[in-house]
Amino acid sequence: MEFLKVDNLCKVYGSNENKVVALDHVSVTVGKSEFTAIIGSSGSGKSTLLHSIAGVDVPTSGRILLNGQDVYGQGSEKLAIFRRRQVGLIYQFHNLIPTLNVVENITLPVLMDRRTPNKERLDDLLDLLGLKDRRNHLPNQLSGGQQQRVAIGRALMNAPAVMLADEPTGSLDSRNGQEIIRLLKESHERYNQTLIIVTHDENIALQADRIITIADGKIIRDERQVPQI
Repeated sequence: MEFLKVDNLCKVYGSNENKVVALDHVSVTVGKSEFTAIIGSSGSGKSTLLHSIAGVDVPTSGRILLNGQDVYGQGSEKLAIFRRRQVGLIYQFHNLIPTLNVVENITLPVLMDRRTPNKERLDDLLDLLGLKDRRNHLPNQLSGGQQQRVAIGRALMNAPAVMLADEPTGSLDSRNGQEIIRLLKESHERYNQTLIIVTHDENIALQADRIITIADGKIIRDERQVPQI
């Protein structure tokens, strides 16, 4: 099923001699519940593509359709609501609010949406992420791996249709990085969500259903993985 459609997407920064083409007529579709890895060298355009899908980096031209909805074919207020409700975005760095505890950081997107957090979902996420005994801790009382788990919980709290992760293990050691990928895969399977990860790590990419390679703003390879038995 065609769940996400990127249609002839272009992103240009600057002009004249300062012109940089970050995305050059990129078109790709992603099925519902698919786990896709996007790889490429630094400056290839992979993060720009991810952030465009997330609704945070407006493309120069082209369209992005998510579940039939034109992401950029709506006003700024509706776009903000779309980002909060339909997209879970995880960055390399946790970006937690230092004065809020674990539960408050996780539920922040729901509260910003002026809604009441779903207690059952919150408890389920705390259990999934191994944070039940840390629920009242502030970020500076947590390890780097635990802080990234909180960031994952925050991205999942609104039950988004798609999870997007930009180098989610880049600031972690190998052990914590492996744990974060395990949790992302487990949440992907448990909640039946589409998962797209930008990574430099070949071992992470090989765990995906599909690997898309980008170079100079263009997709140069799109390979589906053979399921391991």
